[in-house]
Amino acid sequence: MKNKTAIITGITGQDGCYLAKLLLEKQYRVIGTLDPNRQSSLHGLKLVDALSNVDLRDCNLFSFSDVQRLILENEPNEIYHLAGQSSVSESFRQPVHTMELNTRPVINFLDAIRTISRETRFYHASSSEMFGKADTLPVTEQTHFRPVSPYAVSKVAAHNCVSCYRDSYGLFAVSGVLFNHESPLRRPHFFTQRLVRQAREVAAGTRRRIRLGNIEVRRDFGYAPDYVDAMWRMLQHEVPYDFLICSGQSVPLRELVEHVLSRFGLPIECIHIDPELFRPNEIPDMFGSNQFAREQLDWNYALGPCEVMDILINARCNFGHGEDSNDRIASLVGSI
Repeated sequence: MKNKTAIITGITGQDGCYLAKLLLEKQYRVIGTLDPNRQSSLHGLKLVDALSNVDLRDCNLFSFSDVQRLILENEPNEIYHLAGQSSVSESFRQPVHTMELNTRPVINFLDAIRTISRETRFYHASSSEMFGKADTLPVTEQTHFRPVSPYAVSKVAAHNCVSCYRDSYGLFAVSGVLFNHESPLRRPHFFTQRLVRQAREVAAGTRRRIRLGNIEVRRDFGYAPDYVDAMWRMLQHEVPYDFLICSGQSVPLRELVEHVLSRFGLPIECIHIDPELFRPNEIPDMFGSNQFAREQLDWNYALGPCEVMDILINARCNFGHGEDSNDRIASLVGSI
């Protein structure tokens, strides 16, 4: 049997890099798409030692003909659609742009698969933000969506498109509802990386205070390499189901902040809570049940949120920040 072929959109992001590494280890032919209209950093793929073994292709995901051509030329067994606008805060500033980015490519892929490649299995990256202010916790696969941000609304729309095409045309199309998941490859503007970076700068004397938003909310934090393993397992399952991929517990952001401060020997007084960083509509608590994924996918997750933060601290803080330090942490990140 020949090796499988997989297409990954958003391959240069955190999840795309770790997924490429995983699939290459499983002897896949891996094709990653790049946006021809913007420059993408390839440092993440380099760090996980995947850059030289993936086939990178320019593809305008907004163009149905480009998406069709991508599928016709490569005959993928699996497509992992991870590309999109992933910042909740940014979605309040650019709601129309967020809706376009997070829905049109999904429809293009689904309709292309329907018309020319019905055996291809499709994975879509959904988000726990879709549940919003849920009435009961933990949320499950049966919990109704109550989105409270333009980002969440866009994800609900895309999620519903996937289930619509699955139910209407019998496609193997699934959505993974991933909760917060972190790693050393997380982009700098996300909460965990911003916290660790600023704490290191305060400890080094190059910064006075750590500037954060609302740290009284609670979130479900996990570890990205374990979560991309669940993505792959979803497309190997006999039946196309949507799954919640989460740690199964929530933690106050304040607890993570205090843990990081203790690692750097810093007092809580160095935290500056900036109302400008608050979201217009905040979710006070969110965590999910991963029971269905554990039972159906044989997926196990064991890391606690502070253990995840320790991985970020050890990988980034002990070795510096920025692309000029990436080679120095490559062996650590690549071994994860």
